[in-house]
Amino acid sequence: MLGIIIAILIFGIIVTVHEFGHFICAKLSGIRVLEFSVGMGPKLLQKQKGETKYSLRALPIGGYCAMEGEDAETADERGFRNAKLWKRMIVLAAGAFMNFVLGFVLIICMVCMFSDIPSTVIRGFAGEKNDDGTTTYYAQSYESGLRHNDEFVEIDDIHIFSDFDVSYILSTTKKDKHDVVVIRDGEKVEISDVVFKNDQTGGVWDFGFVYKKKNPLTVLDCSKDYFCSMSHLVGLSLKQLFSGEVKKEEVSGPVGVVDAISDAAEESEGLADAIFNLLYMSSLITINVGIFNLLPIPGLDGGRLLFCLIELVRRKPVKPEHEGYVHLAGMVLLFGIMIFATYNDIARLITGG
Repeated sequence: MLGIIIAILIFGIIVTVHEFGHFICAKLSGIRVLEFSVGMGPKLLQKQKGETKYSLRALPIGGYCAMEGEDAETADERGFRNAKLWKRMIVLAAGAFMNFVLGFVLIICMVCMFSDIPSTVIRGFAGEKNDDGTTTYYAQSYESGLRHNDEFVEIDDIHIFSDFDVSYILSTTKKDKHDVVVIRDGEKVEISDVVFKNDQTGGVWDFGFVYKKKNPLTVLDCSKDYFCSMSHLVGLSLKQLFSGEVKKEEVSGPVGVVDAISDAAEESEGLADAIFNLLYMSSLITINVGIFNLLPIPGLDGGRLLFCLIELVRRKPVKPEHEGYVHLAGMVLLFGIMIFATYNDIARLITGG
């Protein structure tokens, strides 16, 4: 139960940070904000402060920043559509930007928990020293052509930003052999049919990484690499979703997100492990929210930005009612997907799948 409460709070914070990005940029741009809401559905609390209502709603599956004249023409000179185009674009992009900022901050907190900072440079391979000074290797990756101090660049055409990428590929792939690109002695080297397997343990981890001493610079550099890794992973997941590689039964919604965060908290071994897992899950989810909202889909921030770009090219805006119809259709579609995803989440909870 505690895990579920923590998960709902985290999900609520992610949504609030996103909407706060829209809110603060709208206020700074002089756009009239009618309501700033955390959550959707029935109102739990509402307070009027100045020209803006602040609401807390029952369903922690979203939120919104309602601005004057956002979807219709208005005589109010402070209406959203009456603001300069560059101001509108900043307001629309600010939600995703705040998600990225939150994600980066959470990753920094996560990396600060490391005793040393991992790199993507190979430190050594599984094996043992012989009496004559030679080494017997149990690492098939060494026998396949990898060497000490090689730095991973790509595995199976997937760019490697951090050790997180290597872990993800080796733990999720069904391939036995991999095409690997490394930097060796300052030059790129391509190695085909690399097998990752420890002949002694049977596991895929048959090598180690070089670790750096922890200091502010290495923490920031590693956090930047982890941010790129997570963003890349989200991009790959979205590509699989839209290409049909993800089965419809695997599509997850807010209930599934809350359940995943709850599991990360409850299945951890000790407080430090729980905090680390929550930071990891939260950073991945907030980056996901940021990227997804920038997709050029009607009803999302990216869809509205697309209309701004059309206005920039045409040098005149699309009629509000026409744009409104498109966004309404997009919202209906998104709500349909959300309902379907929520059904999947509840079905998995009931069946234990």
